[in-house]
Amino acid sequence: MITELRTLIAIARHGTFRAAGDRVGLTQAAVSGHMHRLEETLGFTLFDRTGRSATLNAAGLRTLARAEALVAGFDALGEPTRDEEWAKPLEIGAISSVQATILTRALVPFRQRFANCRVNLSPGVSLRLMDRVEAGELDLAILIRPAFEPPRELEWVPLACENYVLLIAQGVVGDDWRAVLSEQPFIRYNRSSFGGRQVERFLRDSSLALQEWIEVDDIQAMLSMVESGLGVAVVPLTETILPLPPSVRAIPLGPEPIHREIGALYNKVKHSTAVAGFIECLQGAGVDLNLPASGPQPVCDLKGKL
Repeated sequence: MITELRTLIAIARHGTFRAAGDRVGLTQAAVSGHMHRLEETLGFTLFDRTGRSATLNAAGLRTLARAEALVAGFDALGEPTRDEEWAKPLEIGAISSVQATILTRALVPFRQRFANCRVNLSPGVSLRLMDRVEAGELDLAILIRPAFEPPRELEWVPLACENYVLLIAQGVVGDDWRAVLSEQPFIRYNRSSFGGRQVERFLRDSSLALQEWIEVDDIQAMLSMVESGLGVAVVPLTETILPLPPSVRAIPLGPEPIHREIGALYNKVKHSTAVAGFIECLQGAGVDLNLPASGPQPVCDLKGKL
């Protein structure tokens, strides 16, 4: 019943079944199922239901307080009993585009559950972060999924999907991404990163003649360069650059656009309670970002993997 109790707490915190489901990675129907199962087990109703709305009744409010205590006690079962056991910090690596979004959102509940655990954050490109997880230098890393399978001892947890788009200044005429790329100065996503390699393969397969003049490893910097009229860029539509400034617009790539999957990588054989707890917090912090377009848009299939 711990899962159902967590869902009850999420409903109380976020106000509705739909909002709770969005935060814990469940459909609205699954949330409703959890609540019906909990009510059947307890033998009384928890909500006053009117149409599509549901409000905690008096019994529900009493149960909520007890549920919070039970879940807190359950979470504490795996925690060290002495502060000294937290002497070793949790070593986390993360690409720059997730540090202010997915990572920060995950740290909020993690801090509440593991208040005594210190965290060291290491930035880096995906390939280097994966190597450091494999070497045991990092407990886990948030990075772009590589085109190849990670080492067998490492576990991949998908968190978010981001489509690539062509960023252009508002003054640039045209919506044909091929024509714009051929005619405008090109700001390239650095090829030392997994994302940059994705773009490289896509452009090579598209057989385009590009006017390359600069290669950059920072997505925010690339957006600023486009905004300043220095050229156009193919970048992932990541949270850190949304909403786009009024002076920049995004053109979908097609007919077979590309996307990148963001996820967490950790050693599935050697991991601590803190790592497991942080993975759970990350799973509630992920998001899918997809640019609306008339053509087909690929979406990472994250359902059932969390």
